Parts: sequence; structure tokens; C-alpha cells
Amino acid sequence: MLNVMALRYFVETVRLGSFTAAAQSLGVGQSTVSKMVRTLEDQVGELLIVRNSKPLLLSDVGQVLFEKGGQLLQDLGHLQQEVHHIQALTKGHLRIGLPPMINLLFTSALKEFRERYPTIHLQIIEQPGPAIEQLVASGQLDLGFSIAPIDPDLPLQTNRVISYPIYALGRAEQLPRSQAPIRLQQLVNKPLLFLNDEFGLTRLLRRHLLQEPVQPRIYAQSSQGDWLISMAQAGLGVAVLPQPFCQRLPDELSYRVIEQTTPLQWEVVVLWNGRYLSQAAKAWLECCALVQPEQDWHELLQQISQIGL
Repeated sequence: MLNVMALRYFVETVRLGSFTAAAQSLGVGQSTVSKMVRTLEDQVGELLIVRNSKPLLLSDVGQVLFEKGGQLLQDLGHLQQEVHHIQALTKGHLRIGLPPMINLLFTSALKEFRERYPTIHLQIIEQPGPAIEQLVASGQLDLGFSIAPIDPDLPLQTNRVISYPIYALGRAEQLPRSQAPIRLQQLVNKPLLFLNDEFGLTRLLRRHLLQEPVQPRIYAQSSQGDWLISMAQAGLGVAVLPQPFCQRLPDELSYRVIEQTTPLQWEVVVLWNGRYLSQAAKAWLECCALVQPEQDWHELLQQISQIGL
């Protein structure tokens, strides 16, 4: 492999037409320039500059090395500049996967990230949780988010970062108003309104319901939480949704938190390949932690501080 420093000295010597001018330009002694050019000639195994000729006379190999070497040095300079931009978070590309069910939780993080790093190209892919898990595992996304439980067979590093209770919602005739929590076994005989099966919440509920002697009657499923609330408002059944989607409910709906012996929580999990996180990805997670101080980002931030260094 060619000595890049020696190549630089050689190109500068040829460009300026003398060892003396090159030494002045590079801020070194003429003997240093001569030594570096000789080093390059030793590496190539041929004479590059014919000594004691004015103007400088290049061998055939020297001419090719000057022409191609100058472009190579220019490309290396651009590469170093690109690396510096990325390290300084002034340039880069970040691909994040977000399930549609949770994208609203990250609006503030998106705003914070955009204000801090306006030149980073941010691409957000919206897919259901299982699809996001596959895309992260295959390396098509830098990081992603999904809802627990995560597919244990995928090569993923995971950390829970957000957690909320889960609520049952329904008209008073189907879900009596009360401050007391309700258990899943109290709901299995009611018509239930679930999100579609690709949603992590439904995967979680089905796992818990497998422990019940009576299997539930799922009246309808949808990919839209608002539609489940509308169906519950119309008296079609009891909807089951996480707390963030139960903030502004119609007056005719009652709601009760679901509690189990085994904790039942809607948990947002961050996913990555476990080997490397770019500086842009780390910056995104730091923005998430900044705008969601009430959530559990501390352990993750400690962990990623040691990744990709």
C-alpha cells in the first residue's frame, strides 16, 4: 500500500516544479521532501522523478502516479471531511421504524431532533411492530420501536423505554363504572374489541388470555384505535387500549385499568442489532429521553454510551 504522506509530498513537488518550492509549501525542510519522494520510489520500485533536470522530468510511472495520485489525495480529503461531518452530527442518514400505533408518542422527539440536527437526513418507516422487528434484524433500519413481546428468535438487542397501563373501555351497561381495577377473566364473556393481530398489544393480550379456562369472544378487530373507541361508544363491545389512547373519551364510556397477577403493561421497546449504533441514532435516543423524562430511558442511554465507539 502506498504511503499517503509520501504521495502527498511527491504530488506537491511535481505541482510546484521543485523540491524547494514543495518544502516551503509543506512547511518542512527540502531534505524531508527528498526523503519522502525517495520512500515512494522505493515502494513503487521505480524512479519517479529524473533528478537534476529542469523543468522536472517525470518517468512514465511518475506521470501516472502524479495524475492519479492527485485525484486520490483529493478524494481522501473529501472522505475525511465526510467523516468529520458525521462525527460532528452535521451530516448523515438515519432510518427509524415506528409502528403507526405509537408514532404520536415521538412527535416531540422528532421536533427536538430536527431543531438540533437539521442537516441529518431522517427517514421514518411506518410498519406494524413485527415488520419493524424484521427490518431492524435484517439491517434495513438503524433502529426501531415495537411493542412487547418481541419475537425471541430474531437477533435483536432490546430495551423497554416506555410503559403504560392498559384500559378496558365500554358503555356502563357492559362495563359498570368503578374506580376499581378489572381483571381479564371478568371480560372474557363480553364482546371484545381488539386491535388487529399484528399489533403488539393484541399479541400480549392473547398470551395472557391463553391462561384463562374460557376463551374470549372477540367481536371485532381494527388497526385504528379511534374506531375501536367508536365501536365501544356504539355499544358493540368492550375495547382494550393502552392509556395514551384513552385521554379524551366520550362521556358515555366508562374505563377501568386492567390488572393481572402477572403485570399487564403496554411496553414500548427500542430495537437495534446489538453491534453498532451510529452517532445519529444515539442522538435520536437522547432526544427521546430529553422530551420524555418520566419514562425509563436511563438504562438504555448508559448502555448505548459504550456502543459503536
